[in-house]
Amino acid sequence: MAEQIAESKPGFKTALVFSMLFAILAAILVFAYYATFRRPVTTLILIRHAEKIIDPNNPDVDLNADGQARAQELVHMFADAGINAIYATQYKRTQETVKPLADRLGLPINQVNAKNTGDLLAQIRAQHSGQTIFIAGHNNTVPEIIAAAGGPQFPIIPESEYDNLFIVTIYRTGKAKVVKMKYGKPSEPGIGNGTMVR
Repeated sequence: MAEQIAESKPGFKTALVFSMLFAILAAILVFAYYATFRRPVTTLILIRHAEKIIDPNNPDVDLNADGQARAQELVHMFADAGINAIYATQYKRTQETVKPLADRLGLPINQVNAKNTGDLLAQIRAQHSGQTIFIAGHNNTVPEIIAAAGGPQFPIIPESEYDNLFIVTIYRTGKAKVVKMKYGKPSEPGIGNGTMVR
């Protein structure tokens, strides 16, 4: 009988060690699951500003008639999309592009510097995590924002294209999926890279 007790102690110790290791592993997995999935999914709707007046002597032009019509199209498309915040750069063309939508939703237009993509994303992560955000940018800043959010690097949008729409879903893991669409009146395809905001 004494021999049986001596033989069962090493087996008991082994089972106890494996049980403790299993419990630690389970605790790590539960922690990792909650750390990953408690972060909400954030959706960014990105557009380049609508068509603008061409005036080489004025860097801050207004929208032209086509641009104003495109801005109204955004109201029809996104008035019921659950948008929580609207961002646009300091330029009139981006402000005027989102104004009809902001007015319809009763939301302020949060102004951001066109040169500070990183600040924009930090602000969105801090204040709007898990929300749907509408952003009007420029032909070079829209691709920058998508890449900084974890999406792929898109080329600069050609100067003649105003009908691109990007929906960026930022997942809990920090990776992003992008859906590129067209909206409103079709733009002239791919003429030049145009002027960029720098």
